[in-house]
Amino acid sequence: MKRIFALGTILALGLWSVGTVAADDAADVKVLVEKGVALVKEKGRDEGLKVIGDPASPFVKGDLYLFAGSLDKVALLAHPFAPQLVGTDLSTFQDPKGTLFFVKFKEVAEASGNGWVEYISPIPGAKEGSLKKAYIMRVPGETMYVGAAYYPK
Repeated sequence: MKRIFALGTILALGLWSVGTVAADDAADVKVLVEKGVALVKEKGRDEGLKVIGDPASPFVKGDLYLFAGSLDKVALLAHPFAPQLVGTDLSTFQDPKGTLFFVKFKEVAEASGNGWVEYISPIPGAKEGSLKKAYIMRVPGETMYVGAAYYPK
């Protein structure tokens, strides 16, 4: 249990470290993810993950940024603000309502290739959790997905 709490704290700090919402709406998130998938298809998995994991990449816009996950297991492959979690088993990581959102990211990518996952996450500076929506898209020909998330207004 201590390990899950520690992982949650690290991930939360990484997810919250970038400020307030930059996305205008779901369309911004979807376009960003589609560009990330195109990057991986064009440049290859290794180069794509390197760019996605870079906090100075063009795929970081305020607190809107890409992350990448594995379809082989429930784990991150790249994250610009939580590189320490790359490769960590996140299958038990959950939001305050018990949603295993990393498991859901993987399931969406495997089942339909793309889609939305909703979960609860605190907005930086807030005491209560807020609805957060992530768009997930499988990278064709790879055992990975690319995603981004935002807080709807």
